Amino acid sequence: MSEINKKAALEAILFAMGESVELKKLAETIEEDVQETRKLLEEIQKDYKSGKHGIELLELEDSYQFVTKPDYYDVLLKIAKTPKKMNLTDTVIETLSIIAYKQPITRLEIENIRGVSCDHAVNKLLEYELIEELGRKDAPGRPLLFGTTEQFLRSFGVKSLKDLPEMNTLQIEEFKQQAEQEVQLTLKI
Repeated sequence: MSEINKKAALEAILFAMGESVELKKLAETIEEDVQETRKLLEEIQKDYKSGKHGIELLELEDSYQFVTKPDYYDVLLKIAKTPKKMNLTDTVIETLSIIAYKQPITRLEIENIRGVSCDHAVNKLLEYELIEELGRKDAPGRPLLFGTTEQFLRSFGVKSLKDLPEMNTLQIEEFKQQAEQEVQLTLKI
């Protein structure tokens, strides 16, 4: 790598990581010795201090991290306090419904009910803080268990899970059949 590329590589690494990275690790990554890497980082620090940037390169012991300049905290807080706009697709809502009514539940159990992968939907629900990890199931592989959060209750205007709408009898029968199938599968294992 040329020197300009190494500087750019350091910026890219530190920006993408979002947290502090040890000097030694940075040096290994750009295939440079620690002294030369420190020199490049000092140049980056100088560039960001002298320019009109909202961020700066902070040194923490032998680690470096991009951080917001203190002058811009107020502006940052305005955007950080803005609630995330949730984009709840039918798939995400269906997955959330299954979790709400059958919690605690594993990914595999959700996928067995839906018949398709639920990774994207579960990740979105975790991102929106509508569900959370509740622990691990006492089963082979110790899969994660998911359940709804207080944010879920606030978002949907219910005080407790008991206030969720009743499922119709057909849905209850389907859930019972699925539960029986799960028990049979567990017994076979």
